[in-house]
Amino acid sequence: MNPILRRSRLLALVTIFASLNIVCDSIAGIPQLSSGVWYSWIFMTEPLTGLVLPPYVAFLSTFIGVVAGHFIYPRGIYEFLFTMGAPIGSVISGFLLRRKSKIVLIYFAILLAAYFSTPVAWQLPLWGMWDTYSAFATLLTANFIFFKKDIFFKQKRQQILPLFLAFCAFIGLEADILFRIFLFVPCQTYRLLFSFTVENLQFIWLLGAVVTPIQVALSVVFTSTIGVPLLKITRTMDLEQ
Repeated sequence: MNPILRRSRLLALVTIFASLNIVCDSIAGIPQLSSGVWYSWIFMTEPLTGLVLPPYVAFLSTFIGVVAGHFIYPRGIYEFLFTMGAPIGSVISGFLLRRKSKIVLIYFAILLAAYFSTPVAWQLPLWGMWDTYSAFATLLTANFIFFKKDIFFKQKRQQILPLFLAFCAFIGLEADILFRIFLFVPCQTYRLLFSFTVENLQFIWLLGAVVTPIQVALSVVFTSTIGVPLLKITRTMDLEQ
């Protein structure tokens, strides 16, 4: 394909998805009191952006969306620190679609190790992050069983595509959550920026264990439903060299 045409199509899609992300990040999300991972609806388009666009371009598109969205719907200056989670989630979803699972495994392992190396983490409910642990366990299983048998994907590609997109969305969203937890606990922003006590954190972990998985489930269903026809269209555009 003509390189100029490819760049034009890619630029058009970046603009479209950046606009979608701006809209979603500008709308107040599920009420969460003080425990929110996502205060908007950015979680709905975050994984889809990473699946359709090349990973690093998806990062840019999502980053533009959340930064602009945070200006339209202000959530405090400190929230800008946590906007990086959404672009990272988009990239992780894109990596998995392209079978780069080892990079994702390393990411999860490092951030989880940092979390459990922080003393205050042992005072928080272990099951408060049950969805993140489930994501890591699912990722380990997929890496050591399915990703090593690439013939499985080649033979069953169309049949498993919705399920595979759901998997990519799930892991990408949990990677976003894990990054925010990394900033919040190992980087000590809960104490340095928000002046939260251990009791505050315990309440946040309890509420987050209920609300966050609901958001993840909504996005996973949406992504696996919309993603299949959307990928069929964008693959004909030959966006990646």
